[in-house]
Amino acid sequence: MRLHEIYPFQEERKNRKRVGRGGGSGWGGTSGKGHKGQNARSGGGVPAWFEGGQMPLARRLPKRGFKNPFREEYVALNVGQILGAFEGRTEISLEDIYERGLCKKGALVKVLGMGEVSAAVTIEAHRFSASATEKITKAGGTAKALEG
Repeated sequence: MRLHEIYPFQEERKNRKRVGRGGGSGWGGTSGKGHKGQNARSGGGVPAWFEGGQMPLARRLPKRGFKNPFREEYVALNVGQILGAFEGRTEISLEDIYERGLCKKGALVKVLGMGEVSAAVTIEAHRFSASATEKITKAGGTAKALEG
């Protein structure tokens, strides 16, 4: 058995439409494209965004604001999330956070204060909120802010 012998069988396959091969076929002459004009040419037609010559939507609307190229986006992680992922650990480094999959490797991490801190723990991150720092230090731990 060969690939061309399996279903659909030869008699069930539809032949492709061969246009421009004589008038008897019904698709001779202009090959179903009508007479002349842009759409009758090879590669003819207009792009999907073309609006017929009227002012395009992107140019009718006003420009607003700008994108700050120096913006730094931080991934927000709550103290409760971090401690939940590292039960019983006393030191949690930034590499540990990346490896556990709490955020993508190389992302800037900011620790927020939602959740309870019951034991002394040292957490490394790029930034800490005031409430997170307060909770960690109150429990006897340290919040180690990194550069970058």
